[in-house]
Amino acid sequence: MSLRAALCIALLALAGCKAERDDSDRLPTSREFPRAYRPVSVTSTNQFATEAQRDRVNEAKVVMDLAHIGAGTTVADIGAGEGYYTVRLGERVGKQGRVLAQDIDKAALERLGNRVERERLDNVSIKLGAPDDPRLPESSFDRIFLVHMYHEVTEPYAFLWRLRPALRPGGQVIVVDVDRPTNQHGIPPALLFCEFARTGFRLTQFERKPELQGYYAQFEAAGERPAPSAIEPCGAPGKAAKADRASG
Repeated sequence: MSLRAALCIALLALAGCKAERDDSDRLPTSREFPRAYRPVSVTSTNQFATEAQRDRVNEAKVVMDLAHIGAGTTVADIGAGEGYYTVRLGERVGKQGRVLAQDIDKAALERLGNRVERERLDNVSIKLGAPDDPRLPESSFDRIFLVHMYHEVTEPYAFLWRLRPALRPGGQVIVVDVDRPTNQHGIPPALLFCEFARTGFRLTQFERKPELQGYYAQFEAAGERPAPSAIEPCGAPGKAAKADRASG
């Protein structure tokens, strides 16, 4: 019998032998962060209405007004896709402002790049991100937009932890999403608030708007950014089971 097996048997007599955590299904760059205990929506590029339909209800205008986007604002549009927000943000911030369009889909970024050139949006740049890292330059943005995409983030703790340094002092993260399960292209507000809080953010505004097909949430950095190992995941299986038994 190996020493490891002997030790495990001895521990079983006291408190049980705890299995080692298996993170082989996760990105190596995310393994220092806790696992997110929630399902993730399959990425979809054709999930929402057309740009014309979204403009008819003034979706982008409502969001930009709530976020106080004006001339000279610097914005990162994460999960930019085909550029619905990127284009309208570029128009709103003007020549003195800047918009960085980011996505993890190279093909979508290529199409967006063609659109930016065609529409001569000189204040817009494009960047490829990673599933667990938006790869944003530090202290660069007044606003970071996460519109109808946060529920698709597979490693939210790593993602938000690495996003936070990109904010300028007083900068804000803007989330637009839908109040429904994460595997149905949405995220319940309580879970959203929890994941942001665990990575060092404070909710500063929350509104439900029909124009958005959901809600608007606004966050800012608060306190020190926690060490990855100190982040406690929201809805961990053991705690969820205990909560269910307590409420039953």
